[in-house]
Amino acid sequence: MTLFNILLILHIIGGSCSLLLGLYILLTKKGNAIHKRIGKIYYYSMLSAAVLALLLSYLHPSFFLFIIGIFTAYMLITGKRYLNKKQQDAISIIDWFITCIMLIFGLAFISLGSYYIIKSSALGWVLIVFGGISLIFVYQDYINFKGRSNIKNYWQTTHIQRMMGSYIASATAFLVVNNTYLPGLIAWLLPTALLVPLIIRWSRVYGVKKAQIT
Repeated sequence: MTLFNILLILHIIGGSCSLLLGLYILLTKKGNAIHKRIGKIYYYSMLSAAVLALLLSYLHPSFFLFIIGIFTAYMLITGKRYLNKKQQDAISIIDWFITCIMLIFGLAFISLGSYYIIKSSALGWVLIVFGGISLIFVYQDYINFKGRSNIKNYWQTTHIQRMMGSYIASATAFLVVNNTYLPGLIAWLLPTALLVPLIIRWSRVYGVKKAQIT
């Protein structure tokens, strides 16, 4: 068995576990002890799958795996780090570095996506969507890090958004790899279309707006 096959098996195991655990988290009560324990397992399962995706994309060049790996790793790492950012002085140089890296990739995805669209490739729209979402989250980081968010518990709502974002990436990978019926572009974007409204809803439910000074 080759190194690629071993890493692929581990990637599938991690991705499958995180997909099932993420579904459980979506359907059950948030914030209790069980949620936190399952969430921790989900985090490490998904992170391992994301890192392995990057390694696999290097051993056998795959743009699909690379996009999913980068997007997932950013969502997971920042989502977890936000839980410790209840105070403004908790923002570190590491947080800014991660955000800058995602800014570069977001711009690269959009630029490359534009090129693919010119070449009449549907992958271009996928790149633009994922690049656009990445830049939205990068801007959100900037607002949060500068203390300009109008959400008092921004650390909690952002955590929810990022974990949901990582699940979208996992669901997208599963659907694209196993798809036999849907057009390729639909398979790529369906999880985003279905789950983004849920992110918006939960952000409104759990978010506490800062009091307006008049």
